[in-house]
Parts: sequence; C-alpha cells; structure tokens
Amino acid sequence: MRKHNRIFYYGKKSLIFLLSVLVLSLVVFYVARLAPGDPLVSYYGDRTEKMSPQEREWAMEKLGLNEPIHVQYVKWIENAFHGEFGISFKYKQDVVEVISGRIVNTLLLGGIGFLCIFVGSLLLGVFCAWHEERLTDRVLCRLGTISSCIPEFWLSLVLILIFAVTFRILPSSGAYSTGKAEDVGDRIIHLILPLTVVTLEHLWYYAYMIRNKILEEVRADYVLLAKSKGLPKRSILFKHCLRNVMPAYLSIMAIAVPHVLGGTFVVESVFSYPGIGALSYESARYHDYNLLMILCMMSGILVIFCNMLSQIINEHIDPRMKASEVTETSEVKAV
Repeated sequence: MRKHNRIFYYGKKSLIFLLSVLVLSLVVFYVARLAPGDPLVSYYGDRTEKMSPQEREWAMEKLGLNEPIHVQYVKWIENAFHGEFGISFKYKQDVVEVISGRIVNTLLLGGIGFLCIFVGSLLLGVFCAWHEERLTDRVLCRLGTISSCIPEFWLSLVLILIFAVTFRILPSSGAYSTGKAEDVGDRIIHLILPLTVVTLEHLWYYAYMIRNKILEEVRADYVLLAKSKGLPKRSILFKHCLRNVMPAYLSIMAIAVPHVLGGTFVVESVFSYPGIGALSYESARYHDYNLLMILCMMSGILVIFCNMLSQIINEHIDPRMKASEVTETSEVKAV
C-alpha cells in the first residue's frame, strides 16, 4: 500500500512539473512573438531597411517566421524533443553553443552566491535570535536593514570605485583576465566584487525572516515546557526550534531562486560579467526568439523544480504536511 501511494505521489508531482513546463513554453513563445519589433533586424542588421517585400518574405521563410504562431510552436516543440533549439539570430550560431560559453560563469556567480546566502542567512538569523535585543542583535539589525535597501547597481558602482579605481586591488569587470580562463585563482579574484554584491543584497532579508521565525518558536508553549524541565537554551534552540523552522526556511529559499537569479543578472550587467544575464537582455532587445526561448525555459524550469523539490522535502520533514497529503489522496480515491 505504501509503495502504491509513493508511486502515485511522485507520478502526480512529475505530471504537474511537465504540465507547468508546457504552459511556460507556450506563454513565452506567444508573448515573445507578439511583442512589437522586427526580428529580421537581429539577423540581417541595417540591411533589413533596404529589403524589398519579396526579400522580406524570403527572409521570413528562411527563419521560419512566415507561418502562423501555433504552427511555429508545434515545430519548435518537435525540434526541442530532438535536442534542436534553433539558431541565434544575433550570433548566427546554435543557441546551445551560445549559452554554453556563458552559463558556467553565471552558475559560478549565482551558485556560490546562493550558497553563501543560504548558509549565511541561517547562521546570522540564529545568531541574532540567540542574542535577542542585545547590542549585537540591534547593531546587526540596523546594518542589515541599511544593506538590504541599497540598490544593487549603486553598491556595485561604489565597490568598483573603491577597490578597482581608488586602491586598484580588484578587477572591475570580466570573469577572468585575457588568456586565463583556466586559472582558478584569477577567476576567484574576478568573482569577489560581484559575489559580494549578490550576497549583501539578499543576506539580511532572509536572515531577518529566519530570526523572526525562530523567535516565534522560542515563545511557543512547548519551549516553556522544555525550560521548565531544565533543558539548556542551546539544546532547545538547535534541537527543537531550528528543526521546526527548517521546512519554512527551505520553502523561502526555494522561492528565493528567481530573486537571487534576477539580482545576478543586474550585477552581471554592471560588472560586464559574461553570463546569461546580459545574454537574456540582448535576446529580448533584439527579438532573438530562439535564444530568448531557451533562456526563459531554463530559468523557469529551475524555479519550478526548486519549488517542487522544496515541497517534497517539507512533506518528508514535517509530518503534518505529509498527513495532509495522505488525506487528500484518500479523498480522491473515495470519490
């Protein structure tokens, strides 16, 4: 019986995931093509203005843009299942090749940044909850509030001015120096400033959430009971309060993925960091449909996957959520 429920549970999750991705692809495809602008400018540049009607029709047919949108979408889906996502109008290359040259840089910046935010927010939130209303807690709360209110682009420019222009100890742009793509140390140096901005902009926002949630748990009845039994404060905080807060924290951090990713795109633009953030902006600006499609799908799939993964983890950690899922399954079977 348990095996059957498990198959039903994961089968339902998989179906929801696939339907979500399908709806996402449909929305992105239609919105991109209905947006105002001429996609031929991306491929042919200034020559588009000199094209005759016959030449424009031939160019549209060459790029597969002369057919109705629903026909274009069906063809795109069929090609996507075979691993073919078309060419970039702007770069005249397969979109996979264009993205592969930049995605590693974004994964490094965004991945390390997200890890720093995840761990740092948890530690900072626990530390502030432990020292509630003391001087350290009050100082950190004020500093965190100030840092989270500073715009990313402004903080980036200030750090460039201080560390790259004034002291000249850190690079102001790029992912690595010329000819040093394989140099790990050089990449780390180029990551310091953009990674600092990504982390500082989001760190306190989630640390404050974890602090408040822990303090809510500290004031719960079971904590008073544990204190009356003589359990030490450290044991209560880490073995009970933090454990009860973790499911909510995982959900918050799953939702944080697009938030952090969006901030990474802004930082990439300011630091001229060759990632998919600048690529996304260019694809939307120049109506590079195939490139825009795959970039939006990658971001959307990441968000959907992280949210569903967080929900699954929560249901395994929190018995109440798991019991709710079992109840829903029983009701469906009864009907």
